[in-house]
Amino acid sequence: MKNIIVIAGSFIIAFSFNFFLIPYGILSSGLSGIAILIGLVTPLSVGLMNFLLNLPILILGFYKLGKVITTNTLICVISLSAFLYILPVVKITDNMLLSTIFGGIIGGIGIGMILKYSGTSGGLDIIAIILSRTTNFSVGLLLTAMNGIIVLISGAAFNWNIALYTLLSIYLTGKVVDTIHTDHIKLTMQIVTTEGDTIREELLDTIYRGITVMEGFGGYTGEPKQVLMMVVTRYETMEIREIVRKHDKKAFINIYETVEVDGEFAKN
Repeated sequence: MKNIIVIAGSFIIAFSFNFFLIPYGILSSGLSGIAILIGLVTPLSVGLMNFLLNLPILILGFYKLGKVITTNTLICVISLSAFLYILPVVKITDNMLLSTIFGGIIGGIGIGMILKYSGTSGGLDIIAIILSRTTNFSVGLLLTAMNGIIVLISGAAFNWNIALYTLLSIYLTGKVVDTIHTDHIKLTMQIVTTEGDTIREELLDTIYRGITVMEGFGGYTGEPKQVLMMVVTRYETMEIREIVRKHDKKAFINIYETVEVDGEFAKN
C-alpha cells in the first residue's frame, strides 16, 4: 500500500513539473529543481539528472533515516525519474502565473503524500527531515529556506522574473507539504507492555529516538509491566505502532501532543 502511494505521489510531482513548471522554465524545489535547470540548459534528460543527483543523498538517508524510508525514497526517485522521462512536456495554460500556482500546489500534494507514508522524494527532503527531527522547524519551512539557492540559480541563469515565479512555486509547495505532512509536531508515546525489553531493543535499532523505561504493574491484575516513554514526531508513530504490535498485541499505547521539548530530542 505504501509503495503504491509513493508511486502515485511521484506521478503527481512529475505531472506538475512537465505540465506546469518546465514549459515556462520555472524550477521546482530541491535537487529536482537543479535537474530541471540542467535539463533546460543542456540536452541531458531531467529524469536522468534527477536520479544521478539523488544517489549521494540516498546513501546519507540510509544511515540517518533507516532502511524503510530509504527504500521508499529509492522507489520514489526511480519512479519520478521514469515519469519525468515518459510524460510529455506540455503547456496546459498560456498564463505563467496560473502555471506557477498550480505547479507549486500540485507538486506539494505529491511530496506531502510521499512524506506522510514513510518516504521522501529524495534530495533536500532527506536533509530537511533529518534537520526537523532535531529542531522545532517544520519540513516545509526548512525546504523553503534551503531552496533559496534554487531561486538565485534561476535568476542568474535566466532572469529575475523567472526567479520570482520560482520562489512563489517553492513557497506554495512548502505550505501544502506542511498541511499534509505534520512531521514537525512532537508527540509523547507511552507504551505499557509485558515485552518491554524486546520492544525497546528493536525501537533503538530502528527509530532515531531515545527511550525512558519505567517499571510498573497492572492496577487490576498486579502483573509486572514496563512503561516505555518516547518523544517522537507524528511521522514516526506508524512505524512504532507496527513494532509494538509485532511483539505485544495487547500493549497499551498512549499518545499525546507535546507542547515543547527542552533537552536532547534525538538519540545519539
